Amino acid sequence: LHDFLGRGIFNSDGDQWRAQRKTASFEFNTRSLRTFVVHNVQREIRSRLLPLLRRAAASGAVLDLQDVLERFAFDNVCRVAFNVDPACLADDDEGKTAAAAAKGGSGFAAAFRDATSISAARFRYAVPGIWRVKKLLGVGSERRLRESISTVHGFATGIIRSRKKEIKESSPSHHQDLLSRFVAGEDSSDEFLRDIVISFVLAGRETTSSALTWFFWLLSFRPDVERKILEEIRTVRGNRGGGRGEEETEEETLGFEELREMQYLHAAITESMRLYPPVPANMTWCRKDDVLPDGTLVGKGWFVSYNAYAMGRMTGVWGEDCLEYRPERWLDEAGQFRAESPFRYPAFHAGPRICWGKRWPTSR
Repeated sequence: LHDFLGRGIFNSDGDQWRAQRKTASFEFNTRSLRTFVVHNVQREIRSRLLPLLRRAAASGAVLDLQDVLERFAFDNVCRVAFNVDPACLADDDEGKTAAAAAKGGSGFAAAFRDATSISAARFRYAVPGIWRVKKLLGVGSERRLRESISTVHGFATGIIRSRKKEIKESSPSHHQDLLSRFVAGEDSSDEFLRDIVISFVLAGRETTSSALTWFFWLLSFRPDVERKILEEIRTVRGNRGGGRGEEETEEETLGFEELREMQYLHAAITESMRLYPPVPANMTWCRKDDVLPDGTLVGKGWFVSYNAYAMGRMTGVWGEDCLEYRPERWLDEAGQFRAESPFRYPAFHAGPRICWGKRWPTSR
């Protein structure tokens, strides 16, 4: 993955990883970034997602919801990462205008998608390492990968240089995106910043679209869960809105504080990710000989993996009804959300490398 992600947080260890983790963890806990995230999500929902769904409903057209949610997630994460709108979810006229304003945003989106899929395919070759030969010869998928990465890196670097210039000419507080926050760090080289934002876009796009796709797929089989979520939305809106009509309540988007009150929605999304975690398996390698707490030897150079998908289906962990989609398992007797240990529910991993964006699927 180094060709694509460089020194980003997914490829880093030691002091380099700690520095990125520290900055990212701090920024993701700031109210200003949370507000910026929610504002962008609300805008994307109101101006693009809802109109698209209404048009499809009115015409009776079949809609590929997974594709829609992937484009929705990509637009959002690019705005939060470096305040650029690739307009993947926009209609034709708006998309052309937004793409022109983004100076190549549509090409960036296509190249990013290709770079992601081809990089992942390197792990699936029947003969390990065959991709290295193709890369050396510059043929096939490796040639396309090189071209896609060049497009992604070029677009990101252009944004970075432009943003540095803007920040020099104005107050840093005017820029709320993640890139602008990292520019003020100790290492603000173009390459370092590029690797950070690309890693962030990758994480935000794939995990969010996957989590939302499976969530809505499960809801399609469980109208009772959907009904409870809608009732909770109306209740929270009613408590805060003081007499809004039902139609207006359903049309408006939710704010961050309102989302925090929605215990059942939180439980429903969490239960969805128990059964269908955005990252179903993870793997790393051991840098030196070690012994696990149960006495298991792990040798230097060994690959170590765990499977969150399988863990979510273990009767020894979740009981005999582990295959059932039941949001109530996450609620206490008072109906409040009850979190589990991340080592029992590793949808966002656990320990020092636990996902710093774990609250995002709920806010989106």
